[in-house]
Amino acid sequence: MQKVLKRVLLFIVISMTACTTQYDALLIGFDIDAKYNAAFELFEKKSYLKAANLFESLSLSTKGTPQEDTVQFYWALSNFNYGDYQTAGGNFQEFLEVFPRSPFTQEARFRWLQCLYKATYRYELDQIPTHRALMAIEESMYEDPNSPYMDQIKAMQVDLEERLDKKAYEAAKLYYHIEDYPAAHYALKNVLRDDSENIYRKDVLYYTALSSYQYAINSVEEKKKERFLTFVDDYYNYIAEYPESKEVKELDGLYKRAQKELDRLNRN
Repeated sequence: MQKVLKRVLLFIVISMTACTTQYDALLIGFDIDAKYNAAFELFEKKSYLKAANLFESLSLSTKGTPQEDTVQFYWALSNFNYGDYQTAGGNFQEFLEVFPRSPFTQEARFRWLQCLYKATYRYELDQIPTHRALMAIEESMYEDPNSPYMDQIKAMQVDLEERLDKKAYEAAKLYYHIEDYPAAHYALKNVLRDDSENIYRKDVLYYTALSSYQYAINSVEEKKKERFLTFVDDYYNYIAEYPESKEVKELDGLYKRAQKELDRLNRN
């Protein structure tokens, strides 16, 4: 029984070694047709890393041939499907520069945008990659308005823009939560000054009003009138746009207190 088991294990090891040797021989060999066919077989079997290595090996030997753009595209696509988006992004970017009119160009542009999109971070972190991806998306939409991938491209654009909106809003709101009300008011105003269509516009206006009220109520006497008037402006800005909001009742209460303070200040 042990002899049989040993023979089975030996057979498996030999078989695995033979397969590895065959792949390695193809990888370092000069049989272009065999390597080309093997690369596509591996790609179809979803063995993307091995396929990528073979396509990369073919990239120089097929340069200047009718197969060149096919090899370059599938090299990039193999890296993409393997999950190496950084390498794939570089592959696709180079492909677009070298083959602007290839049958693969539209998909290559879309995959490149996907690589940029996947390289972005959640809203709390650095958003430089997000800005880079958005610029590429906008340029692509301008250059290829009839792209068959337009719906997916627009979905990436919306997600990235919402991420920037949230980062701007949350960063400004943080000042309110640490009770730095003048900084909160200034930062929240800037959010809408920079992007009036921020998807958090309602919340930004709400916290703007809260910030100006807290700033006024905690001010020295000689500054209160000016700052309560600022709150009144912020209050009207909010209720003009969101008269049915659940926050209106709370802001109405603050407005009444502000009016009492203003009446008192005007009497003095």
